[in-house]
Amino acid sequence: MRLPIRSSDIRRLPILAAMVFATLTAPAALAADEARPQPPAPKMEAVEIPVPGAGTFGGALAMRAELFRPDGPGPFPVLIFSHGRAPDRLDRAKLQHPIQNWHVRYWLDRGVAVLAPIRIGYGETGGPDRESNGSSFDLTGRCTSKPDYRAAAQALNDATLATIQWVRTQPWADSHRIVLEGRSMGGFASVAAAAARAPGVIGYVNFSGGAGGSPERAPGHSCDPDQLRDLMAEYGKTATVPGLWLYAKNDQYFGPEAPLGWYRAFAAGGSPAKLVSVEEVPGRDGHLLLTYGQRFWRKDLDDFVKSLGL
Repeated sequence: MRLPIRSSDIRRLPILAAMVFATLTAPAALAADEARPQPPAPKMEAVEIPVPGAGTFGGALAMRAELFRPDGPGPFPVLIFSHGRAPDRLDRAKLQHPIQNWHVRYWLDRGVAVLAPIRIGYGETGGPDRESNGSSFDLTGRCTSKPDYRAAAQALNDATLATIQWVRTQPWADSHRIVLEGRSMGGFASVAAAAARAPGVIGYVNFSGGAGGSPERAPGHSCDPDQLRDLMAEYGKTATVPGLWLYAKNDQYFGPEAPLGWYRAFAAGGSPAKLVSVEEVPGRDGHLLLTYGQRFWRKDLDDFVKSLGL
C-alpha cells in the first residue's frame, strides 16, 4: 500500500533481519539488479561534459556521461539522471553504467532523451571525491561526526548545473523541457538543482534521496538527519517546479521517519511537490525502490510525466 501525501499535509517499522546491506551504486548491487531479465540495450553515446573548477587544482574536468536518444532528429525533451553514491572508494571507482537499460527505455518510449553523467570522483570520470559529507558511525551505530551536507550539495549542483548548461547547447535537445531524476544521493542532487532554478528545468523526480546513511552500521538511521531537514527547508523556499518524491518505509539508509520530515520541511516553503510513501518493498532494502518497487510507484510516475506534458 502506498500513502500519497501532498504539500497541504502536515511508526517506525521494525528492521527486517533478513535484509542484506545494499547500496545503489556499488557493483554488487548493480550486478544483482542486472541479473534480472533486461531488454535489449538501447543505443548509447559516450559524451563528455566540462565541469569548471572540479579538477584537483581547481581547473575544469571532463565528466563522462551516457547519452540515449529516441529515433529522429529531435529536438527532444531531456531527462538528466543522477546516480547514487557507494560508501566504498573502490566501488565508486568501478561505477560504469549510472542508469539501467529498462529505465532508459521507460523514457525513450515517451520520446525523451536520457543523459546520465558519471560525476566527479566516480568511474571513468575520476577526479577528487568532492561529494564526501564527512558522516561517520561507531560500531554501535551512533553518529560520531558533524556532516557537511551543504558542501556535498554544492558539489552535486556543480555537476548537475554544468550538465544542464551543456544540454541547452545541443541541437537535438529541447532546451525548454528538461527533467531531473535521481536516486539516493542523486535524488538529493535533483532536489538541490531544482531549488537552483536552472533555466529549462520543468520538473524533477526524487527516488530515495538523501545523504549520510549507513545500512551496515546504522540500519534505518542516518547521521544528523535534522541538518538535512533544515537544508530541505531552504530548498523548498526557492524550488518552483513540480517534484515527485518516492520513498519506502523500509529504507535501510534513512528509515521511515526522516524522509517524511525532509519532505514536510521542503513543502512548508511553498514548493509544489508530492510525496509517495510506500509501506515497504518486500524482501528488499527499500532504498532500492526504483529497481524493485515499480508496482508501487509506476502509476504515480506515469501521472507525473503526463502532468509535465511529456
